Amino acid sequence: MTGLRVMAVDDEQPALEDLAYLLRADPRIGDVLTARDGAAALKLLDRAMADGRPVDAVFLDIRMRGLDGVVLGRLLTQFSRPPKVVFVTAYEDHAVDAFELKAEDYLLKPVRPDRLAEAIRRVCAGSTGLAGDGRPEHDADTIPVELGGVTRFVTSNEVRYVEARGDYARLHTATGSHLVRIPLAALEERWASAGFLRVHRSHLVAVRHIDELHIDSGKCVVRIGETEIPVSRRHTRELRDLLVRRARKAKPE
Repeated sequence: MTGLRVMAVDDEQPALEDLAYLLRADPRIGDVLTARDGAAALKLLDRAMADGRPVDAVFLDIRMRGLDGVVLGRLLTQFSRPPKVVFVTAYEDHAVDAFELKAEDYLLKPVRPDRLAEAIRRVCAGSTGLAGDGRPEHDADTIPVELGGVTRFVTSNEVRYVEARGDYARLHTATGSHLVRIPLAALEERWASAGFLRVHRSHLVAVRHIDELHIDSGKCVVRIGETEIPVSRRHTRELRDLLVRRARKAKPE
């Protein structure tokens, strides 16, 4: 894959130079354009489109003079081929705006190289349909979570199963869990097309992460990693039939 063409936008010159330097140091990045404000960024983006070399992603500060990052992010969604957006800011209070704009990530300054690398991986996945290591990846929804005072995004692709916690839900990934204020029923509807299935009144599972299905004395459980999750009677047949269909599709001719 050709390196990504990206743009860094920040009205503070030192911060802009540091971000551009870190972007250029990543082997997945090709060209790096820079702009000191939102208006200049729009002009460069229009020129890139006219030249037939559109920008794949914009790494965007939020609080800038003139056209701020949130307004610019909204304008970018109107492009015929909108670039991916990664917000880079010193402030935590715009995570909801970033979520609504379907930003790929939300980085806090000073930017750590490992977090920038993760943001670039997300951009690569969104631009090519592949994960950063070349694996196929489903279209991913993102949810902001708080980790030690830092806001980051967890994608539906990372979630293996979800537990109901009243008006909250706990998202379980391979590396940990996150409590979010979203009811399980809302996630069930939102992630149905992403391969999630309600198996119990308190559990939603990513079918692709199921390792085993056990039915013993009429009781059904699925195993995801080291965790066993109960399956209610009303969902057992649906889940079993779904797993059988998936197995048939995966079977080589």
